[in-house]
Formats: sequence, C-alpha cells, structure tokens
Amino acid sequence: MASIPTTQKAVLINKTGGTDVLEYTTDLPVPALVDGQILVKNDYIGVNFIDTYFRSGLYPAPQFPYILGREAEGTVVKTGGGETYGLKEGDRVVWMGEGAYAEYTGVAAKNAIKIPDGVAPKVAAAALLQGLTALTLVREAHAVKPGDWVLVHAAAGGTGLWLVQLLKAIGARAIGTASTQEKVDLALKAGAAHVINYSHEDVKTKVYELTDGAGVAAVFDGVGKSTFDLSLECVARKGSLISFGNASGAVPPVTISRLVAKNVRLMRPTVMNYIVTREEFEHYSNELFEFIIRDGLDARIHDVYPLSEVARAQNDLEGRKTTGKLLLDPSK
Repeated sequence: MASIPTTQKAVLINKTGGTDVLEYTTDLPVPALVDGQILVKNDYIGVNFIDTYFRSGLYPAPQFPYILGREAEGTVVKTGGGETYGLKEGDRVVWMGEGAYAEYTGVAAKNAIKIPDGVAPKVAAAALLQGLTALTLVREAHAVKPGDWVLVHAAAGGTGLWLVQLLKAIGARAIGTASTQEKVDLALKAGAAHVINYSHEDVKTKVYELTDGAGVAAVFDGVGKSTFDLSLECVARKGSLISFGNASGAVPPVTISRLVAKNVRLMRPTVMNYIVTREEFEHYSNELFEFIIRDGLDARIHDVYPLSEVARAQNDLEGRKTTGKLLLDPSK
C-alpha cells in the first residue's frame, strides 16, 4: 500500500447554519485508529439530506468541529486491533458512520463491508445509505407485498428511485410524485406504475382514481412537513404512513387521534436502527448488492462534485436541482 500521509483534505463545521459554515481544509490530521477500526482511503463520498440536517442544526452535532458525511467507498489502508470482521488492507469496502467528508476516515469495522466484484466503482457509495434506507423501509417499516399500491413522494430523488426500483422488483405497484416532466419520466423508467406531476395534477384525486377509491397500502414520505397531511389523506384503511425524512422541514407534532379514522399506522424510522448488529448490516447490505447484481437496480448518479465544491453540492440537493445520487471526490 502507498504510504499514509499525516494530513488530509476534509470538510468540517464549527457551528451550524447555511452552506457558508462548511469549511474546506487541506491540513486536517489523518485519524489514528482505536481497536475495532479500519482506516479507509475514501474514493467516493455520498451526499445525503442528513448531512444538511447536521449542518443546519436540525439534528445536533455531537461536538465541534464536526466532519459531515455518513457514507463512502474506498480502500482499506490500515487496520487497528480487535475484531475487523475479516477486512484487511487492500480490500475495497463501503461503509456507513460519521466523518465521510474527508480523504481518510477511521471507520468502525462492523459498519464496513467488502464490495462484491460485480459492483462497479462509485455504485456502492451511491447505493449504501439510500439503498439500505429503501430496502429496510419495504422490508420492516411496512412489509410490502406483491400487488400492493404504494405512494412514494419525491420518486425521482435518491431514496425515491431506490424505493421505486425495489417495489417493482418485489411485485408491488408504485405511484410516484414529482415536480417536472423530466422527473416523471425518470421515475417511470425506474419502474413506477404511475407518476403524478404535482405541479399541475391533484395527487389525492389521482391516487384514489388509480386504487379504485381504496387508497394506498403504504406511503413512503421523505419530504416531511409539506406532504404529511396529503400522505395521511392518501393512505388506505389499515395502511401505513412511513415518514422517514424532512426535506421540506420537520413534521409538526401530530394529534394521535387523527389516525383513528382509518386505523392508520404511523412510523418515523431511521435505517440505523434496522442495522444495529453486524448480522443485520450484513444481511441487508448483501441483499442490496444482490438486487443490484441480479436485478440490475440502478444507482443513478446525478454528478460527482469535487470535495472542495461541497457547498454547491448541498445547495443543489436542497434546491431540488438533482435527480438521483450526489457524490464527492475527495481527491479534488
């Protein structure tokens, strides 16, 4: 392996706020390892809405300075002591955790997994967090069955495209929502049974038309505040409203009696609580890789931004200017 430098490029924050608080540095120390960790030289870093939540203060950072980023793929360049789950120097891995906006990250080995040979470069970084989010949503948050009608908001977004593809692969019928014809076409290409352009179509009316007046078995809502009421209106009797994101802001407190009218199940899950154990992480990661290799699920990559242009990447994400996944290249 090439020698490991003492300093690296990284992006950190010392306070919360807009993209102006993102600090790009070229002289951050490369982390030292503790037992159970591996040092990964990151090749591609995933950009996710959760990064903007920590930057803005919607989610509290554990300390300052704080390195953003929750996933990356790269090469193991060093291993620490303790259990490393068979991972060794030279392995190509993808991982989830903290501190991804950097050239090198000390990663808990239990949160990293070797990338199968059939998965091309960039794909694992583009797939892991959003793909596992979508997979655990359809397996555990609401166990989707073949034939179910399911509503997916922001169907052309990163997690939305994974949901649409997975729903088709398991035999369900996805109804997507999107704001432009380009995004409608993208979600249809990914496998949605129907996509509603909410810029000029009424979502609730169309949902009930498509489902013969029953509503959908589940709504997967990563938008949050602006769509919550609509989602509750579209769900069927004994259906599930799965609110998993805050792209438009956090959902206000909910009066629980609102669920009574249709015996609706309401859940606010996070993927991290579905993959707490090594067994859970391996199970869902390997199932996701299997979907990618066997079923050809597409980790659509919108663009790869230089790490130094992280503010542009986050502005594009928050401004709804993107379709699919945003990646950062830490070498630039």
